[in-house]
Formats: sequence, C-alpha cells, structure tokens
Amino acid sequence: MKPRYRLASLLFLLAGLASAQAEHTLDDLLRQARESNRSLLAGREQVEVSRAAVSTAGAFPNPELEIMAGPARARGPGANPGDTRSIALTQPIDLPGRRGPRIAAAAAGLDAAQAGLVAFEADLVARLRVQFYELLRREAELKAAREDRKLMEDIHSRIALRVETGEAARYELIKADAEMLNAQKSAQAAALRVEQARSSLRRLVGPALPASFSVKGDLDAVPVLAPLAALQAEVGARNPELARARAEARRAEGQLAYERAQRWPTLALKASRDEDPDLRTSRLGLAVSLPLWDRRDGPVGEAVANLSRSRHELAEREFSLAQSLQSAYQQYEIAQTQVTALESGIVRQAESALKAAEAAYRFGERGILEVLDAQRVYRAARNELITARFELAAAWAEIERLRALPQP
Repeated sequence: MKPRYRLASLLFLLAGLASAQAEHTLDDLLRQARESNRSLLAGREQVEVSRAAVSTAGAFPNPELEIMAGPARARGPGANPGDTRSIALTQPIDLPGRRGPRIAAAAAGLDAAQAGLVAFEADLVARLRVQFYELLRREAELKAAREDRKLMEDIHSRIALRVETGEAARYELIKADAEMLNAQKSAQAAALRVEQARSSLRRLVGPALPASFSVKGDLDAVPVLAPLAALQAEVGARNPELARARAEARRAEGQLAYERAQRWPTLALKASRDEDPDLRTSRLGLAVSLPLWDRRDGPVGEAVANLSRSRHELAEREFSLAQSLQSAYQQYEIAQTQVTALESGIVRQAESALKAAEAAYRFGERGILEVLDAQRVYRAARNELITARFELAAAWAEIERLRALPQP
C-alpha cells in the first residue's frame, strides 16, 4: 500500500473513532432524535394524511355526462327510420348544510393530528431526557463503585499486611476478602447498567447515533420550576393532549351535524338533449332524492354516541392531567428536599465518619468492622444522593412533557 493511502486510511479510522467517542449533549441528542426517530417521522406523515382529508372534504362533486346513440326503426306508416342520439349532463349540488359540517369535521381532524404529533414529540423528548439522566446516573454509580473497589483494595492490602505481621486477626482478612468481592461485583453490575442505559438511549435517538458514544451533562443541573399555580394554568392552556381531545370533540360535533344534514333531500341539476329522425328535444330539470326509507337513524345515533364519548374523554383528560401535574410537582419538591438534605449534611457527615474510622484503624484505635460499617453508611448516603438527583431530573422532565414547550 502506498504511503499516502496508508495515511488516508489512518485519518479515516481516527475520524471514525473520534466520531464514535464524541460527547453528546442533551440538545444534540434531541436534535438527532427529531431528525431520525422513525415513529416521529411516521407521525408527521399522519398529519399530511389529515391535511389531504381536508382537501378531500372541500372538493365539489363531479358532474356526470351520459351519451347514447342507436338506430330507430319505423313500426308504423308515416314514421321515419334513422339514427337517434341522446346526451345528458347531471351536476350534483353540494348543499352548504352538508359541505360546512363535512369540512369542519375534517379540519378538526387535522387539528387533532397536529396536536397528537406535538404530544408524541413532547413524550419522546421527555423519555429521552429521562434516559439521558438515567445514563448520567448509571455513570455516576459506576464511578462511585470503582472508587469503592479501589478503596476496598487499599483496605484489603493494609489488612493483609497487618495479618502477616500479626497485628490483626485472621478473621479481619476474611471479612476484607468478602467485602472486596462485593465491591468488585458491584462495579461489574454498575458497568452493565451503564451499557443498558446507553443502549436504551440510542434506541430512542435512532440509528444515526453510533453504538459507542458518550454523553456530556450534569445530573444536578436541573432548572428551577415556576410555582404550581402558574404551571397549572399553562398546562391547561397549551397541553397538546388536551388540544387533541378538544379537537376530537369538535370533529365529533361536525360529524353529527353532517349526518343530520344527510336526512335532507339531495339535489342535482340535469340537462339533456335528444334527437331522432322527427324531433329534437331539449330538457332542463332538477333531480331530488326522497329520504323515505333510510332516515339515517343509525349513522346519527353513532355520531351522537361518538360525541358523548369524546366529551367524556376530554373531561377525563383534563382531570388526569391535573392529577399528573400535581403528582409530578410533589415528586419534584420531595426530590429537591432530599437532594438539599443529602448534599448539605448527610453525605458530608458520612464521608467525615469514614475518614475518621480509617484514621482510627490505622492507629489501632478501631477494628476493621467499624471501618467497613462506616464505608457502607457512606456508600448508602452517596447512592441515595445520586438517586435523589435522578428523581429530581425525572420529575422535571415529566412536568416539561406536560407543558410541551416548543423546542428549539
């Protein structure tokens, strides 16, 4: 291989590795998800389907043209044989009482599809945010588990040395062996959870994201929310799930009005011209359908039931969203309180107690059991802080989903 080809291949390989290991922020992942998530792309196409349905609902009926010709034979004296021709044109009339409700129902369907797309995108963004913070959480747990393993290996080395010199009993080394094995298993399990969280995040973003990637973000960088009353007013005014339910109710109203209008006679203008060997006849008239046998009772009853169902669903959605917002806000406040308490006191106190126990053990003032107990307390407090930060971020993501603010 020529040197320049080797250099090009090496640069290509390095570029690929750099791309695969590039750090992605939350905004980067959100942008990629909007561009490559197949479900979101399918939702956008569904909006186009509803837009085409509006065009269909506004179309006028096509006229009908009928042309006939044939021979005429004389059957009596004085009649003239020859050719006959007939042409007829029929134009159905799209009455405003039907056209208006039909277009209104289709337009409401388009509004429902657009609101559904916004709701789906908000849900996708929320799930991606939660999974992003889940990956940060698992990476923090992995880092902590590796620190625990390193600490336990140091303690194990010191205990082994003390046992060899006769300064400590044999059972202390056995206890240290068990604790070091637990620390190693915890680190391995934490590494597996990191890979699982990374895979779940990539599944949400799409295939454009490489399999081996890293993220850049802070688990504790969660924005402060507005008061609950302000959030309730905002959710009630702009939540896409509510907007979709309201649009579905409007569509049901339009469909009911359309089905009721179907009970009225339909009209069609007709014009015809007939020619035979003796006569030429022109006619202009109006065709009226008589709804005597089919009074559209079934379709009207179905439309009434659908309207009632859509109104019940709207009321249920309003209540459900109010409860979801209140629950998520309470979870946000609880997690915020836990984070503050753990950061300001509990974790620091547990860390100080661990350092004091290690120092006392080095000077022979305490046994290994006290050190291991202090380490377990510190590990539990630190893991609780990581979990509380994740729960705070998850509650914030759920509230943002309900708000459904426009994304940049």
